[in-house]
Amino acid sequence: MRHYIIEAAILAAGLALLGAFFYWGLNGLSQRNRTVTVKGLAEREVKADYVIWPVVYKTTGNDLQALYADINSANERITAFLEKNGIRKSDISLGAPEIVDLKADRYASGTERRDRYNVTSVITVATTQVDQVRTLIPRMGELLKEGIAISDGDYANRVQYEFRNLNKIKPQMIEEATHNARSAAEKFAKDSESSLGKIKQASQGLFSINDRDQYTPYIKNVRVVTTVDYFLKS
Repeated sequence: MRHYIIEAAILAAGLALLGAFFYWGLNGLSQRNRTVTVKGLAEREVKADYVIWPVVYKTTGNDLQALYADINSANERITAFLEKNGIRKSDISLGAPEIVDLKADRYASGTERRDRYNVTSVITVATTQVDQVRTLIPRMGELLKEGIAISDGDYANRVQYEFRNLNKIKPQMIEEATHNARSAAEKFAKDSESSLGKIKQASQGLFSINDRDQYTPYIKNVRVVTTVDYFLKS
């Protein structure tokens, strides 16, 4: 009888120990599954470091040879004006003129037109001289003294400002976004009476570069958001 009592006691102790291990395992598993997901934002305002500026000149007439001579003369004077005012010759390119025969245009009005041909010439300035271009744009009216009227660029020929040195600021912005994410996680852990553990996983969002506003397209807003999962400890 005594032998059975000892065996029962050993069995009970084993079951109790097994239950304790099972409890500790579940508790540890639940602790490992406690996480918080936070996002960190980093933003910077930067000046554009590259500009594409189409200089558009238009004219009309009935004599194609005379129009070509007019376009060539205007292009030479526009190019000379740009170079005289600091634009590098290597940053100036000339496109082929676009000629529209208004009499051949099936969508044109049936009314009699004075001029048959509409010719558009575009000289493109693509340069890192952003400030120089911004200074020159409002001065293009000076060419009126030479009989050259520069047309306002339509949507297809609008001035485009770009920021191309993203790699120079990427590391600092990612560090800032990650720091902001950790600060948010620490605040959450404190409010939930927990402590912050290691990173479970993290992902970096795409960088976006947009105009700060419609009035200053040469100032860009650079933005990135990182997402980080942290373990929480009791």
